[in-house]
Amino acid sequence: MSLIEVTSPANPMVKRLKSLADKKARREEGLFLAEGLRVCTEALEAGQLPAVLAITTEAAAHPLGAKLLAAVLAARRPAMQVPREIIGRITGKDNAQGVAAAYPLPETGLDRLETGTAPLWLVAESIRDPGNIGTMLRSCDGTGAGGLILLDSCADPWSLEAVRASMGAIFSRQIALASGPAFFAWRRARPGQLVGAALGPGSTDYRHHQWQRPAYLMVGGEQAGLPPAYASECDALVRLPMKGTADSLNVAVAAGVLLYHALGQFEPLQADR
Repeated sequence: MSLIEVTSPANPMVKRLKSLADKKARREEGLFLAEGLRVCTEALEAGQLPAVLAITTEAAAHPLGAKLLAAVLAARRPAMQVPREIIGRITGKDNAQGVAAAYPLPETGLDRLETGTAPLWLVAESIRDPGNIGTMLRSCDGTGAGGLILLDSCADPWSLEAVRASMGAIFSRQIALASGPAFFAWRRARPGQLVGAALGPGSTDYRHHQWQRPAYLMVGGEQAGLPPAYASECDALVRLPMKGTADSLNVAVAAGVLLYHALGQFEPLQADR
């Protein structure tokens, strides 16, 4: 399949990519949208090719863009050369980047998680902000955590906002979706320590906690935090000390702090790479 030049926003492939801004369309198509050369390069390095690619002339001239385009054409996937304005139409951004691409939605069952691949996992309940979900995926990638398990009524991790915030970690980390009861039943059948982030009685300063492998860190929603019934399922509860006037941190920030604390116990200090 060859690269085709497209200049009209009415082109069917352009419309198909643009439709992926809608969750229902993502489910019907089995695809999600990613934008930017860096993110799509991360996908390529993770072994994932776009099902459809739109790329500007400038991006295609970049060494990374040329590599991405060559891989898509070699796999005989649809590829369009488009002006930047078309990328903007697809992504809904005024300052559009030079690449937009559709990728297959992965399976999300708990039993598909390869839990033996990492000593640390993040579990998040009722996270409504897709930017927080993407940021948590990025922290999982940074700490070597295996991935993110989303419980109950979370935002869609494959929305464009979440994918942007993940900075490519959407392609390198495993993701599962489940209800709280299903997760707890699944977890009881496996080894591991479930640590909840929660304020109030029963929680200890996170700096005093001894992490055990494998560890599952659970955080609650932005407004209410971890529900009491969920906290009661945890093997330990930890809290972050708050020295100022705010009573809590942003959930994605808190998750990142705790993931790095666990990493510090799991790995000896090494020289920066």
